[in-house]
Amino acid sequence: MRSKGRRPVGALMAALALVGGLLTAAASPAAARPEQAPARGAAQADAYTWKNVRVDGGGFVPGIVFNRKEKNLAYARTDIGGAYRWDQPGKRWVPLLDSLDWDHWGWTGVVSLASDPVDPDKVYVAAGTYTNSWDPGNGAVLRSSDRGASWRSTTLPFKLGGNMPGRGMGERLAVDLNKNSVLYLGAPSGNGLWRSTDSGVTWSKVTAFPNPGSYVQDPSDTSGYLSDNQGVVWVTFDERTGTSGGATKTIYVGVADQDNTVYRSTDAGATWSRVAGQPTGYLLSHKGVLDSKNGCLYLTTSDKGGPYDGEKGQVWRYTTATGEWKNISPMADADTYFGYSGLTVDRARPGTLMVTGYSSWWPDTQIFRSTDSGATWTRAWDFTSYPDRSFRYTQDISSVPWLTFGTNPSPPEVTPKLGWMTEALEIDPFDSNRMMYGTGATVYGTENLSNWDTGGKITITPMVKGLEETAVNDLVSPPAGAPLLSALGDIGGFRHTDPDAVPAKMYASPTFTTTTSLDYAETNPNTVVRVGNNDSAPRIAFSTDNGANWWQGSEPSGVTGGGTVAAAADGSGFVWAPEGTSAVYHTTGFGTSWSASSGIPAGAVVESDRKNPRKFYGFKAGTFYVSTDGGATFTARASSGLPADGPVRFKALPGAEGDIWLAGGSASGAYGLWHSTDSGATFTKLSGVQQADTIGFGKAAPGASYQALYTSAKIGGVRGVFRSTDAGASWTRINDDAHQWGWTGAAITGDPRVYGRVYVSTNGRGILRGDIS
Repeated sequence: MRSKGRRPVGALMAALALVGGLLTAAASPAAARPEQAPARGAAQADAYTWKNVRVDGGGFVPGIVFNRKEKNLAYARTDIGGAYRWDQPGKRWVPLLDSLDWDHWGWTGVVSLASDPVDPDKVYVAAGTYTNSWDPGNGAVLRSSDRGASWRSTTLPFKLGGNMPGRGMGERLAVDLNKNSVLYLGAPSGNGLWRSTDSGVTWSKVTAFPNPGSYVQDPSDTSGYLSDNQGVVWVTFDERTGTSGGATKTIYVGVADQDNTVYRSTDAGATWSRVAGQPTGYLLSHKGVLDSKNGCLYLTTSDKGGPYDGEKGQVWRYTTATGEWKNISPMADADTYFGYSGLTVDRARPGTLMVTGYSSWWPDTQIFRSTDSGATWTRAWDFTSYPDRSFRYTQDISSVPWLTFGTNPSPPEVTPKLGWMTEALEIDPFDSNRMMYGTGATVYGTENLSNWDTGGKITITPMVKGLEETAVNDLVSPPAGAPLLSALGDIGGFRHTDPDAVPAKMYASPTFTTTTSLDYAETNPNTVVRVGNNDSAPRIAFSTDNGANWWQGSEPSGVTGGGTVAAAADGSGFVWAPEGTSAVYHTTGFGTSWSASSGIPAGAVVESDRKNPRKFYGFKAGTFYVSTDGGATFTARASSGLPADGPVRFKALPGAEGDIWLAGGSASGAYGLWHSTDSGATFTKLSGVQQADTIGFGKAAPGASYQALYTSAKIGGVRGVFRSTDAGASWTRINDDAHQWGWTGAAITGDPRVYGRVYVSTNGRGILRGDIS
């Protein structure tokens, strides 16, 4: 299976580089204090309705949390796409963090979530995407008293890592079941254990806690991503050791330390000690869950932090009354080639628990179930006569058919897969028949779990409607055919024939792990090209039926990544600037052979003129380039005043030769929006646009002669999504403070067929479609 959740490489690395340095939230160096909500801009001037272009899922869901007091109240957390609340009547997820603005994009990564077991209206989120330099802002604890409809925030004096290694462990954030004003938070990077005694408003370090963790995935990684200490990873209360209104006395805490992974306090957190007799040697406890009905603490362990890695693991039971530790692993060590992570107990049936082999990539993930406290186990699937398998489940993905990933594997593999990166696993505490689990691309679940124990089969279906977690790299809306084509991280992208319906299949033949760029021929929109990332070729594909079917193109030697690509206005040729090579390349026809272009540097961003099929454009490091011979030779044109650093995106206006709009730059240099009407010989900067990161075109307003412009920008001191109907003379903000989605700087396009319709990219909240209300 190709999709493996969010990685700090490829398209996502490029996206993060674009936003580095923009987050400015401050934090006290000594303790975390509450801050006012981020300052908001002016209200929108034009009312818009926003909803997702449906994909349903598309990213890693490392955490699912059911409330212990109220039935049907559940939450999901994602690594870069915010948090969601389950809506039982609609059987869908409702996004909760869309109000996060551009400056707080890092808070869209959720490393932990806690639902108050005493007051169900309260919910808490530990937010922050990276602990290294890619995310310049500190983490925060967000708190809500209306189930996520609105939030207050407390910035922490350290970073959190919702998209860091180890993000599937947890939950790091926990509310005391007896005194709900007390919360604990396990921190990464050696920052230890933190506590709040005022419902998350202020936080202080628990100085008595002895071990901030020691495990790092790769100490030699100079970027700080793989070399970060994964820290304190879960907190569990023994609710039996407290009374209502009084702090729970016994607390267990898991630490990323292969020899010292479980600690306990018996005096409400005043003192702590390592639990004697615990497993040692190479095991990290990904999860620690206490079944208060029978007094057992269960651990799932792995030799690695996950979510991708893990070659060995065990499951352990600690009997709190006697202090006995027992290895209750479902498989013998000699047969185990994966780590355990997902862990849940059935609150209505003491002694019933389930665990997952989260890193069992082949032939599939594994889910185990025990009804006798781990003495014996059954499995979701078993080998019969290799390569044949028997299954305790049936899987129906008709609601999200692309989950086959376009594969047709040979046994013992099947499609769709049961899952991968299965670190989130929860049995509904009010309904023993309902179980949900997260994967690298979706949320699966069942509502007939008891069939597992009676010889029947459980039915597994996607329970992911409303949860949109794709990272968007590029978008195009052709004048004919499908209204939208997308280039996405991890799952490639789709031809969206109906934005309100889940696509039947992703791009295939070939399939890319990530699509970085795509284009269509303006006067022949059936001709489409896309490029992307793969471990090896192919990295370019062509279509002559508007993206419905594809075939693999050849590629120059040395290509390591997709880069950017442009199609001639009539589809007669293409220009490609791939990663890893020393040149930009051009071809006629469909890329059976490529020739290096002259006069333009490698790595330039390339686009085509939308009227003249012989004309292509490029930009890099402050200089704009133009070719009039199909991309064979380029000439440097404008270079004065254009951004010398920072990302730049530009597009040529359909139907008008040489009409170019260029957006981009950096806060330390030139940054804004420029316009050229002479094929890039000169550019004029729009004075009212302080910053701009994307530019797109859509159908002209009624009575207007110039196409509508759309941009993600800062205009008049306000960050937002804007539309202009008078060629940039004036701008109207079309999003509002409730619809900001963190970072929206990768791509934007209007719809050439529907005035006012716009498609906006996000980095983890999928594709947003806006229409005039």
